[in-house]
Amino acid sequence: MKHGLAARLAGFVKKETVLCAAALLSVISAFFVPPSAQYLEYMDWRVLALLFGLMLVVAGFQSIGLFRYLGFLLLGRIRTTRQLFLLLVGLCFFSSMLITNDVALITFVPFAVMLLELADQSKRLIPVVVLQTIAANLGSMLTPIGNPQNLYLYNAFSIPMGAFLLRMLPLTLTALVLLTVSVYLLPQSPITVSPPEQAPVLPKGRLCFYGVLFLVALGCVIRIIPWPVMLAVLCAGMLIADRSLFRRVDYFLLLTFVCFFLFIGNIQRIPAVSELLEALIRGRELILGVLLSQLISNVPAAILLSGFTDQATPLLYGVNIGGLGTLIASLASVISFRAYAESPDAKKGAYLKTFTLYSLGFLAALFLMAVLALKL
Repeated sequence: MKHGLAARLAGFVKKETVLCAAALLSVISAFFVPPSAQYLEYMDWRVLALLFGLMLVVAGFQSIGLFRYLGFLLLGRIRTTRQLFLLLVGLCFFSSMLITNDVALITFVPFAVMLLELADQSKRLIPVVVLQTIAANLGSMLTPIGNPQNLYLYNAFSIPMGAFLLRMLPLTLTALVLLTVSVYLLPQSPITVSPPEQAPVLPKGRLCFYGVLFLVALGCVIRIIPWPVMLAVLCAGMLIADRSLFRRVDYFLLLTFVCFFLFIGNIQRIPAVSELLEALIRGRELILGVLLSQLISNVPAAILLSGFTDQATPLLYGVNIGGLGTLIASLASVISFRAYAESPDAKKGAYLKTFTLYSLGFLAALFLMAVLALKL
């Protein structure tokens, strides 16, 4: 029994490594700043509420098959492999702007595996899934709701929506050009794709209902609707529509945020450490965002660095393009790898090699673009 418990614990630590590290850091920091009611002031309740609400609404859209429906709808126009590859990569790039990078990959990587097998293009599966992964990570950087680090930094620095979009637009357009060129470099041939299943029939009532709830969440994002109102409306709506969706929220991600809030709040109350970190980080937000993301992934990197700088733009650039590079730089990339690993005749070594080559290439190009954008 003890062996079974130890195995489960080891499995949990392996799966939720970032959460476990954040929890350990928060516990260690509590020895220097004893727990008190002030801990509650560390929490960014608005970010936590928005993350929860957006995950809930997107789970609702997933439950009615909206994203697969859109994929099937576009599939009817496909005549060549290039068009198919552009579709699969484009779906991840553009959908991630609204439904987050991880949800885009959870939805469209298995979709790609199915379609490429049907089109007898399984030999192109690795580069296509790799490009899908890069597309989701880079497309999501345009909007505050594209990924958790954007949502957090958008709120932490009180950036206006228009200013946020304008800041991220140069990198996003550069990424789109690089992705398009990468797809065009893949071999092209005529194909006919007939999916083995029909496009899902969307329940119009629920689609409209979830659409209204999504607008409520967006109203909170652009600071029109207070977060307590948004949270109350979304929870009440989901209790009426489908309470099982509450089980599909990533509570471990929310808990990871809580642990990092505790750790940063405590560190900021230790003057010597806080001043040292501010001196080390100021002026180096871009490069540190990239490097730290390679080690602990970009979401915790954003939370950690934001506590010791007031420079939002270079930090945004750093943690977003920092999602490229290593597989763990963005947890969304791990999702793609796992989905590919479950495909028939998966070649994990070849996938990791291809992913690293593409990812480092994109990282180098976008880092140069970020440096240029910051100087303009």
